[in-house]
Amino acid sequence: MEYVKLSNGMEMPILGYGVYQVSKEECERCVLDALRAGYRSIDTAQAYFNEEEVGTALIKSGIPRKDIFLTSKVWVEHYGYEECRKSVEASLRKLQTDYLDLMLLHQPFADYYGAWRALEELYEEGKLRAVGISNFYPDRMVDLASFARIRPMVNQVETHPYNQQILAKEYMDQYGVQIEAWAPFGEGRGGLFEDPVLMETGAKYGKTTAQIMLRWNIQRGVVVIPKSVHYEHMVENFDVFDFALSNGDMEKIASLDKKASSFFSHQDPATVEWFVQMVEERKKNQGNV
Repeated sequence: MEYVKLSNGMEMPILGYGVYQVSKEECERCVLDALRAGYRSIDTAQAYFNEEEVGTALIKSGIPRKDIFLTSKVWVEHYGYEECRKSVEASLRKLQTDYLDLMLLHQPFADYYGAWRALEELYEEGKLRAVGISNFYPDRMVDLASFARIRPMVNQVETHPYNQQILAKEYMDQYGVQIEAWAPFGEGRGGLFEDPVLMETGAKYGKTTAQIMLRWNIQRGVVVIPKSVHYEHMVENFDVFDFALSNGDMEKIASLDKKASSFFSHQDPATVEWFVQMVEERKKNQGNV
């Protein structure tokens, strides 16, 4: 395993296992499989509704807590100082742990400044060993990094060969914020797995296109958290430390950048309205319980 060092000196595995869209029914088994395959970094979130299953798997694995790098994320409806503190405490209970290695603010909307103040305090209290953000584009990342008391240590953003986040990474590097990739395979959108450059590169090294994509990001210093519900794919995704891409191959993959999201833009007003609607519907559903 290779590691990156965060701005507070903490080491974070450069490769982890993400549980986005892993169902509650499958999550415990998947996390146990990932740990069996060698992963020691697990990424979940309040919005994934599987924190309890992740926590149960970590306990059942028998692996010492100190050997696991555990990440979760605060969802938008829990932003603001008081709500954020309460939600982090709830996440700790669900995950059956006294601390989180990393807690992120999941989206760049609503009262993220109030939520950030709560994370700062929880960090100083030792309940969070590192704090960061997710989906914050360069403008909002620079805003928070410049005016908050404690700078974010990580920013998790969509990063793959078709959306390489060159400008965002330049600003993160400038402010000492570690870039972390969600959707490192872009969910295969736009034919990414069948891209000729990636396939040719994979054939050259005897690796799959998925392994080439992971290795490319790792060599850029980008933390990756691929997700799979199949053990053989977990093992395959973990097998990326026995080769290195040449400078020429790194440049060929760099040429694939479309400089646009394969999903949606957080700067699109319609996207913001979609998140607002999602939060309102969840509050309404909770009220009907």
